[in-house]
Amino acid sequence: MKKIVLNLEPLTCPSCIKKIEGALNRMDGVADAKVLFNSGKVRAQFDENQIAAEDIAKTVTGLGYPIISQKVS
Repeated sequence: MKKIVLNLEPLTCPSCIKKIEGALNRMDGVADAKVLFNSGKVRAQFDENQIAAEDIAKTVTGLGYPIISQKVS
């Protein structure tokens, strides 16, 4: 399993959490996705054999949340 941490611009509403977590947790290959509202971070564990980190990032930006930086480990 790999981990990705996305730093987003500040989130403005708690419903953002549901929107992002829901979309990511429905993706094949994503084991767990969490949004840390106060810090604007998204953390997800994923199976690199099923999904690429870029696909996770594209999903978040496609929902309308710009990514400031990302780290995959």
